[in-house]
Amino acid sequence: QVQLVESGGDLVQPGDSLKLSCEVSGFSPNYYAVAWFRQRPGKEREGVACIGSTEASAWYTDSVKGRFSISRDNTKGMVYLQMNDLRPDDTAVYHCTAEDSPRGVIGCVFFGNSKFDIFPVWGQGTQVTVSS
Repeated sequence: QVQLVESGGDLVQPGDSLKLSCEVSGFSPNYYAVAWFRQRPGKEREGVACIGSTEASAWYTDSVKGRFSISRDNTKGMVYLQMNDLRPDDTAVYHCTAEDSPRGVIGCVFFGNSKFDIFPVWGQGTQVTVSS
């Protein structure tokens, strides 16, 4: 059974940084796209970042470009999201997710267009709160 467990969320002030971690078990995502999305209360889930088998395939939503960075360590089964210069509107529950089959560069193209149906497995999430 595929399991994703997020950690690293915290209560921070605007301008602070956080690094979120996602431990993946049950399968090896070496050739699968992995991604982060976030949910605010009462709002639709929003794709944040996605990375395929190479860093050249990475995708970020406009609001986090230049501030967030997604990375992966396949040997450890880990996915990370480095979050810098956090803003109050970054407050959300952050979830990691994985593609259901290898699609090369296409996987993150789908994710960037909010086609989350091909990313069916996700974790319980970790709360990030940015407030002064």
